[in-house]
Amino acid sequence: MSALAEALVDLDAVASNVRAITSVTGTSLMAVVKADGFGHGAVRVARAALRAGATWLGVTSVTEALALRDAGVTAPTLSWLHGPNDDFGTLIKSGVDVGVSTTTHLHAVADAVRLLGVPAMVQLKADTGLSRNGATGDDWPELVAWARKYEREGGIRVRGVWSHLVDADVPGAPELSRQVATFEEALRIARSAGLDPDLVHLANSAAALSAPRTRFDLCRIGIALYGIDPFGATGPGEFGLHAAMTLRTNVINVKRVPAGTGVSYGPEHVTGAPTTLALLPLGYADGLPRAAGSRAEVWLGGRRCPIVGRIAMDQCVVDVGDLPVAIGDPVVVFGPAEGDQSPPTVVEWARWAGTNPHEILTGIGARVARDHLHGRARTS
Repeated sequence: MSALAEALVDLDAVASNVRAITSVTGTSLMAVVKADGFGHGAVRVARAALRAGATWLGVTSVTEALALRDAGVTAPTLSWLHGPNDDFGTLIKSGVDVGVSTTTHLHAVADAVRLLGVPAMVQLKADTGLSRNGATGDDWPELVAWARKYEREGGIRVRGVWSHLVDADVPGAPELSRQVATFEEALRIARSAGLDPDLVHLANSAAALSAPRTRFDLCRIGIALYGIDPFGATGPGEFGLHAAMTLRTNVINVKRVPAGTGVSYGPEHVTGAPTTLALLPLGYADGLPRAAGSRAEVWLGGRRCPIVGRIAMDQCVVDVGDLPVAIGDPVVVFGPAEGDQSPPTVVEWARWAGTNPHEILTGIGARVARDHLHGRARTS
C-alpha cells in the first residue's frame, strides 16, 4: 500500500445489499449517500446502488447533491437539510427535490422559483415524534396550505410527503405505532388540502426490514446499504447483508518489551509479562475512537490481538504476545469474515467505543485512502 492505511469498499456488496433489501420490502429504495456515502464514497456507492435497482438517492445538503450532479449522476435525488438562505435555485436547476419542513423554507423555495422561472419539486416533511426537522402537528396544516397555494400557481409541485422514525431498530417499541398513526394523519391532512404526492415514505433501514406498515411507496436505506444489520448482528444476519468496507493497515514498528512496560499515554496499560508490541499508523484522527482503547481488537498474524493503552491521534499499539510479527505485516482493523479469517466488525468497534456503527464508518478520516473494487475485499 502506498498510503499508511486504506479502506477497501466492495461495490458488489453494496449492490447485493440493495437486492437483498428489495426482496424483503417489495418497494422502491432510496439509497442514502449523505456524509460521502457513510464514508464509503458517495458517487461510487450511488452508481452501484442505482445499477442494482435503487431508484432514488438521498443527501442532506446542496453541496452533497451537487457533488452527485457534477459527477454525472442524474438519478432522482432528495436533499433535506437546509438553512433558509441556501442556494435553492441551484438545486432546482439541477433537478434535485428539496425537502421542506417549515413555511420559511417553502417561501424561500418559492422565491427562487420566481427568480428562475423554473418550477421546483418539493417533499414536505412532517415531524411525527423525533422532534428534529419536520413540521409539527400544529404547523403542518399551514405548511400544507401554502404548498397547495404555490402548487396551484404552478411554481411548485409537491412530489412527496415523508417523515423519520425514532426507534425502529428497537423491536416492539410502542413509539413506532404512534408515529405511523401520526404520519397517516399528516398524509390525510395533506390530501384533504388537495395535495397528491407521488411518493410517501417513512421507513428507514430498520423499519424497511421489519415493519411492513411503514414501507408505503419508498424505503430510505442508510446503514443497511453498507451491509450493517440495523439490529446489531455482527455478520450477514437474517437479511443477508454484507459489510462493504474493510479497513486495513500495516505494522510500522515492532518491539519486544519486558513485564512492567507502560504503553502509550498515562500509561493506562502496563504489560503483565514479556510480550511483543506492534505499532499501527492509525489513530483517532483516522477514525479509531479514543474511547475504544484497551477494549478494541484487530486481526493480525492470523488471530485477533488487543489494542493496549490509549489510542493516540495518529497511532495505536497492539499486544501480539509471542506472535512472530514483523514490520510491514498486514492488519485488518475491521471488515467482513472471509474464509478462516474473522476480523472485528464495525458493529464490534461501535460497541467497544460506546457508539453506533454509523459514527465509526463516517469517522474514517481523509488520510485513509479509499479503494473501490468489485468482489469481496480481501482481508490479507
